[in-house]
Amino acid sequence: MVEKLSYVPQETSLNSCRRLEREAPRVTVDVVRDAVSRQALVRGAQRALQPLACVSLAAIIFYEVSGGPFGVEGAVAAGGPLYAVLGFVLMPLIWSVPEALISAELATMFPENSGFVAWTTAAFGPFWGFQEGLWSWLSGVSDNAVYPVLFLSYLGNIAPCFESGVWRWVFLVATVGGLAYLNYRGLAVVGRVSVILLALTLAPFAVFIAAGLPHIRPRNWLRRPADFRGVQWGALLQNVFWNLNYWHNCSNLAGEVQNPRVSFPRGLALAVVLVVGAYLLPLLVGLGVDAERDHWVDGYLQTLARRVGGEWLGYWVLVSAAMSNVGLFEAEMSSDSFQLQGMAERGMLPARLAHKSVHGTPGVAIMFSCCGVLLQASKSFAEMLELVNVLYCLCMLLEFASFLKLRAQNPDKERPYRVPLGKWGCALMLLPATLFICILICLSSWWCLVAVGVIICAGPVLYWLINLGRRQGWWEFYPLAYTMPPSYSAIRWLGEFDVEDVSGMSYRELPSSPDDQ
Repeated sequence: MVEKLSYVPQETSLNSCRRLEREAPRVTVDVVRDAVSRQALVRGAQRALQPLACVSLAAIIFYEVSGGPFGVEGAVAAGGPLYAVLGFVLMPLIWSVPEALISAELATMFPENSGFVAWTTAAFGPFWGFQEGLWSWLSGVSDNAVYPVLFLSYLGNIAPCFESGVWRWVFLVATVGGLAYLNYRGLAVVGRVSVILLALTLAPFAVFIAAGLPHIRPRNWLRRPADFRGVQWGALLQNVFWNLNYWHNCSNLAGEVQNPRVSFPRGLALAVVLVVGAYLLPLLVGLGVDAERDHWVDGYLQTLARRVGGEWLGYWVLVSAAMSNVGLFEAEMSSDSFQLQGMAERGMLPARLAHKSVHGTPGVAIMFSCCGVLLQASKSFAEMLELVNVLYCLCMLLEFASFLKLRAQNPDKERPYRVPLGKWGCALMLLPATLFICILICLSSWWCLVAVGVIICAGPVLYWLINLGRRQGWWEFYPLAYTMPPSYSAIRWLGEFDVEDVSGMSYRELPSSPDDQ
């Protein structure tokens, strides 16, 4: 027997419910009344609304964190071969693995697009959730402004006209606008493009490693300055940290991931392996060929590629740098814009930022993030790097505290993935990372600390203004939401968008669009 079935797929997060209520297209098909056909319909509808699978998620995480070995030159110039290698060996253990673990636990616990804002809000309330979102978004757009500037340092080797002046700004505006349009076309497109770019970015370095192996002198790896005073510790730590952070950004896409309880842990584990390998292997080969600190300026990997493989390999690395920066920009733009959309769905920002285009992307939030990128692009690489890192450190201190508080206050709350440590084990795991954050902030320049201080002071003022706008009706808002999410097993769908939480928790019914409020 065949019936006509109109179906909207099950999603478990608060923001997903809201998104479905506003925007989800109905999938109407003829289905046979049996379990196999119904399950096929469910899977097809979920793929339409949650476009990211494990592999595409891993590729996006790779670009949110790394994008390849571009940028390691600064670590060698600051600390010499030995300390640069030690930095890229130890930092994943001190920072990357712990951050990836807590991101996997909390992203699966809060499968929604506000990501770490949801974690902080659940732990400390909406005020601190808003501050977390503000600091992270500013850090994100500053970080995204780095990538066009970093590529210009490579392009300047063959086209000096792009190093300054009007052509530099023509390049920046055209690049940001074009890449923003690609982001606007949909997260499924970004995921597929990221997988392709990942393969194309790493391919020339596989050739570089193979071509450079016969020229390696392992003793080069042990070269270091005569004493500690010869090491620029601040620059070294800033560079290594920047190259290995931002694992938490993937949580801003949690509402777009198929089966997040499985995809997130696997995607993060795969990304950790890719990121660490993409840095260490080319760095070891490059230092084995040339260990002179003074030679390691921005773009020097391209010079080394020409030396060991010929002009064609040097140009291939340049093309790889371009593709890497495309991937980095797209991943960061997705995270920043979906974060704004998730915060708007939680009622922290005007509802217009939650609006999605016909491609399922937050178009207004993308334009807003593009403006932030262009405003930051006038700074030098070193200035942007320092500001990005210090803002990010503040975010991570809040996230570490949120993780530990949620573990302590809600130990029995369902967690599809759980870090395999107890409360005190988690605290010890995060202790080295917390100490590193304190050291990094202390080593920052005075101008950076002043800028961050201004941002910290501006946060409460902006929070007050937004709430004033809510009370005065200046903008439309969705109702504030700052409760813990219901468990996966505690939600079922009843009828047409009628949600009942069978564990006793409830959420307010929301309008279908801001205009209906």
